[in-house]
Amino acid sequence: MIINTNRLQLIACTPEFLSTISPEDYEIGDHVKGHIAELQDDDSQFGWGVWFVVDQETNTIVGDIGFKGKPTSDKTVEIGYGIIPSAQNKGYATEAVRALVEWAFASGRVKKIVAECLHHNLASIKVLEKLGMKRTGLDGDMMNWEMPQVNGEPS
Repeated sequence: MIINTNRLQLIACTPEFLSTISPEDYEIGDHVKGHIAELQDDDSQFGWGVWFVVDQETNTIVGDIGFKGKPTSDKTVEIGYGIIPSAQNKGYATEAVRALVEWAFASGRVKKIVAECLHHNLASIKVLEKLGMKRTGLDGDMMNWEMPQVNGEPS
């Protein structure tokens, strides 16, 4: 499964795609390995975990994004993302998160998307604000955010 944006391709993580990535190309985190294990146990997790963010011009992985599991019974998913340092401050995170949010709402399985970031992570705060997410509180060092779907569109 692939989502195309103006500059990026978001590629849903599969064992097959993962096998094409060398350690020199991209550092695979524990969250990716955990998602692969989840997929082996439950293939309905496909799309609701890690997606790789690929710069279409250079065909290189510049980060990963995804949900922390399938939608809950109240149709909520939590989104997270990370862009490699050399690709930061280029709008990739905003472009990728926007595309994945739109995909989730279009699925019909999601009515609200939540996120969290450290209260001092100004880059993530700017991304979430640009997307129209609203702050819902602070839990220790973590700032909580949400975006409900309104009339079939992100609010």
